[in-house]
Amino acid sequence: MTGLRAAIGFLTIFPAARRSPAADLSRAPSWFPVVGLLLGVIVAGVDVLFRLAYVIPWISADGGELEFLLIGRREFPFFLEGVVLVAALALLTRCLHLDGLMDTCDALAGGHDRERRLEILRDPHVGAFGVVAVVLLLFAKVSALAALPGESRLWTIVLVPCLSRWAILVVMDRFPYVRHEGLGAPFLRGGSRRSLVVGSAVALLATVILTGPVGLLLGLAAGLVAWAVGAWAKRRIGGVTGDVYGAACETSEAVVLALAVVLTQRDPGALVSLFLALLGITV
Repeated sequence: MTGLRAAIGFLTIFPAARRSPAADLSRAPSWFPVVGLLLGVIVAGVDVLFRLAYVIPWISADGGELEFLLIGRREFPFFLEGVVLVAALALLTRCLHLDGLMDTCDALAGGHDRERRLEILRDPHVGAFGVVAVVLLLFAKVSALAALPGESRLWTIVLVPCLSRWAILVVMDRFPYVRHEGLGAPFLRGGSRRSLVVGSAVALLATVILTGPVGLLLGLAAGLVAWAVGAWAKRRIGGVTGDVYGAACETSEAVVLALAVVLTQRDPGALVSLFLALLGITV
């Protein structure tokens, strides 16, 4: 279980393991989707608590006040809820992937040649491209979370971080790492193909159990977006880095959330798992 502890210690704020030993980190990628599920469960719990926090005080209200509350729940409270959930996920991950997104956008969009782009990736400062990218991405995630219907909401929130961490494995396997050292280098020493196979099995099982067969479209979207980010990096710098892994994670997460909203517009229960329904587990 050293790989799981290493994955938790690296991807989250939880001190499950030391962050440095390369041997432990080489076993960690297979566990990335599992850590994503852990993050999803925590964020879903925050979602439940948030709803209770602004519904319970109104239980004793008279009919007029209660009616006003129910009308307003699709406006300000739900948008605020999206902000809270996005902030919670960023806190739980120490903004690790958001930082990678900003560095990647600054380097790949702003550098004039390969050497300059690699230099920007090492630069701790954030440029205009990074700021614009992270603002747009956070707004997209908040908006999508605010629009998710209650019928499919909880299990989608649990699943999305799993799929976005699985997306990192797609990039690891499909694109070469451009440096001998770096934040992402130790993860590759355990074999990217094995990590992808194991992680894909976990992600597939989680998808089918939590959101049913329609949820497979979310997994497909996560993989395609991650591949596109990796392909962009390969064309600009000849491969990928740890920052690109983070960019693939964040971008796929935003796209999957947006797709979940699209899939549930006509049928709010489109992402409800028949398996969980048969077990009598509903939200």
